[in-house]
Amino acid sequence: MRVILAEDSTLLREGLVRLLVEEGHEVVASVGDGDALLSTTAAYRPDVIVTDVRMPPTHTDEGLRAALEIRKRWPEIGVLVLSQYVEKRYAAELITGDGERVGYLLKDRVAQVGEFLDALDRVAAGGAAFDPEVVRRLLARTTHTDPLGKLTVRERDVLEKMAQGHTNAGIAESLFVSLSAVEKHVNAIFDKLGLASTAGYSRRVLAILRYLGS
Repeated sequence: MRVILAEDSTLLREGLVRLLVEEGHEVVASVGDGDALLSTTAAYRPDVIVTDVRMPPTHTDEGLRAALEIRKRWPEIGVLVLSQYVEKRYAAELITGDGERVGYLLKDRVAQVGEFLDALDRVAAGGAAFDPEVVRRLLARTTHTDPLGKLTVRERDVLEKMAQGHTNAGIAESLFVSLSAVEKHVNAIFDKLGLASTAGYSRRVLAILRYLGS
């Protein structure tokens, strides 16, 4: 696939370039700030961009804001965030829309190179890939009423797996239950969250967003 990398650490950026090239991917550009990420994406239209969150000039959220802009301008381009930080506000916004071609991994939790490459492939193929810790932090309860209080423990487990980008079949394998059991749990989640089947909307994505708003 054709990839653009955005990472302000030169050492890490060059390491990722070498890794991707060795895996047969084409790195069409590697940059160190959000503005360069936007300009190179406009010029090259890659299959996927991989970006850090905090980059120059302020080292706050430039990379994630650029990723959101790319999602808005070119929804066909996959976005994989690879960072040490979970920026709750923008991370929640990142998965709005159809919830496809998007991922968020934490650098210090990617234990194997294969995990990163698998997430990249999943995002490029139109799926989602979220680190469980990212999901946990986004789903942390606030002082507001929890709309998920009606869900059973198993239904929460299923919804967490959904938020990580797993298909029903993947959830069944991960939780050691049957596919039909997962489908029943998913339908129960939709019912308990009041998500009616409506043309033009993905109840799966809406369920995840309901989690993020809790």
